[in-house]
Amino acid sequence: KTVTADKKKKRVQVTKVKVYINSTYNNTIISIADYNGNILAASSPGVVGFSGSKKSTAYAATKAAEDAVERARKYGVKDAIVIIKGAGMGRQAAVKGLRSSGLNIISLSDFTPVPHGGVTPRKKPRA
Repeated sequence: KTVTADKKKKRVQVTKVKVYINSTYNNTIISIADYNGNILAASSPGVVGFSGSKKSTAYAATKAAEDAVERARKYGVKDAIVIIKGAGMGRQAAVKGLRSSGLNIISLSDFTPVPHGGVTPRKKPRA
């Protein structure tokens, strides 16, 4: 029986990335992906060490963004396109955290889903 050596994983160098910020009322999730959509690093306030209602704060979002950039540093990340979704507390704070950790933001776009018409209201009760 011959034992084959494990293939060494190639370290991919990526300079331009997409940063997805999903900000809800209870949490903020930051994902850093290359242009093909492969996730390089992800972080959230829970990963950093916040729990409960502290996860929804702006400070927690800032720390999570800094942590995500730190994890993506090993891929040589420099420039980023930022895509924001959601209406939580950590929207601007997460972008601030990305910028403070040395990431050059090329463009910033808001893809928050907005209902066009929304759901049908309930029937009025009959008297």
